Amino acid sequence: MSTTVVVIGAGPYGLSTAAHLTARGLHVRVFGSPMASWAENMPAGMLLKSPPSASMLSAPESGFMLDDYCRQAGETRLAGHDQVPVEMFVRYGRWFAEQLVPEVEDVRVLGVDRQADGFHLKLASGEELRATAVVVASGMDGFAYVPEPLTGLVPDGLVSHSSQHAGLAGFAGRDVLVVGAGQSAQESAALLHEAGARVRLLARARDLVFGAGPTPGPHWQPDTPLGRSWALYAVVHQAAAFRFLPEATRLRLVRRVLGPFGSWWLKPRLDGVVPMRLGERITGARRDGDGVTLTTRGGDGRTHTMETGHVLTATGYRVSLDALDFVAPELRAELARTGGFPRLDAGLQSSVPGLYFTGIQAAATFGPLMRFTCGTQFAAPRLAAALAARL
Repeated sequence: MSTTVVVIGAGPYGLSTAAHLTARGLHVRVFGSPMASWAENMPAGMLLKSPPSASMLSAPESGFMLDDYCRQAGETRLAGHDQVPVEMFVRYGRWFAEQLVPEVEDVRVLGVDRQADGFHLKLASGEELRATAVVVASGMDGFAYVPEPLTGLVPDGLVSHSSQHAGLAGFAGRDVLVVGAGQSAQESAALLHEAGARVRLLARARDLVFGAGPTPGPHWQPDTPLGRSWALYAVVHQAAAFRFLPEATRLRLVRRVLGPFGSWWLKPRLDGVVPMRLGERITGARRDGDGVTLTTRGGDGRTHTMETGHVLTATGYRVSLDALDFVAPELRAELARTGGFPRLDAGLQSSVPGLYFTGIQAAATFGPLMRFTCGTQFAAPRLAAALAARL
């Protein structure tokens, strides 16, 4: 029987997991393009929400943090609450891959199915292989959420999701409506304005929320990679215990903890700069010549209309196992679920022995930490230890 372990995905979670598995002497094949989603699905000029100390991948040994990369590459070293440019983070992730996971294969996995002695995989290259275990670390791929009233205009190119754009300069001089209230919506609106677009922001929230800026200590609440609070301290340091909470509680916390809000440094780029329509939700949309006419409803029940040339939805992601079309339908049907998420054990293994999930897909088991890059520090060594013990 093959003793190959396959990791699907070469983003922060896939690379971190592969590094830990390799360090344990396992034969690992990683399929994907290193940091591709960060390079291709994040707009140029974007700044990470997390500080430098939380913008790291997990390595089985010291010397592979963001600061280590900056020092070796001769890039400006960041500290404290400095903002991390997405371009720097991509370069860091690819350097990490070169150092620890040098044999990543830029090949798409077309199919994963179960067989008697493990798993059977089909690749876009035409190769077929067997694997003892499979780790799904495919990130946000397939989970982008577009509000239902807008989905019919996506094929016409009049509506898109923020993850579809590696740059926003092409919208210069155009009317663009950004939909959403979180970091992605706020930063997209700021970048569009700065690129020369005529941009407005529409959100169901009555007010935009911004994180607290840095302040001198001492502080009565602890600092964590996700922010300063006792609640976030529990999210970061008690992730292993999260799975013992009631299912409804876990799903609610995954949605609400660190919900829609923007970083403190976005506030001056938006306030008094970008026109906003807050407290309204979209009830309808239709094509109107080369643009879009929207119908919205406010909290007072009144209906409004507005016109724009393009709608950019920055409305987040919704995890659904059914969106993982590379996993055979019969195999997906075997997976126990928590909402749209796979139900996992303490080692990130699903109800199908040998099939593991990490990153955002593990959030319903281990909490909101899995939505952030710093969650690799928890997930990668835990998964690698469990898988190695199983083999």
